[in-house]
Amino acid sequence: MAAAHTATGHSAAADELDLRILAALTAQPDAPVKQLAAGLGIPASTCAFRLRALRSRGVITGLHVVIDPAALGATVQAMIRVRLANHSKSGVDALFDALVATPGVLQVFHIAGADDFIVHVAVTDATALRDIVLEHITVHDVVRATETQLVFERREGVGMLPRA
Repeated sequence: MAAAHTATGHSAAADELDLRILAALTAQPDAPVKQLAAGLGIPASTCAFRLRALRSRGVITGLHVVIDPAALGATVQAMIRVRLANHSKSGVDALFDALVATPGVLQVFHIAGADDFIVHVAVTDATALRDIVLEHITVHDVVRATETQLVFERREGVGMLPRA
């Protein structure tokens, strides 16, 4: 049976078993298939088949290692709001590419609203934060202004799947 595709090209919503598998995988991303299957009360072959199908449909796009920046000495996190002077596709693309390639940048969001980008950074100190703004962001001709906000604390949201 072929998966139905939505208007955006993504496969149709996952069924109840897919959601259970995804929740188990999210809770234990390094668990072997046999362990996931046992915890779900399903055969390992079913679990493996479903995981392959979720990957092929683009529901699971990869597994990632999460590194605590503070453990590597980057104890200062900030969100840098970036406003552009103009919005040419080439200028936006060049800035986006430069931002994601900047050491210390954790995530970059191209957004709608008063700001055009939000850049999440982790650095060692205020000097390193200033350097990212002055040496990697405001040097681009398309940038009109920046505003930096320090992150006091960060917590993960529940995400797409309820946590047990």
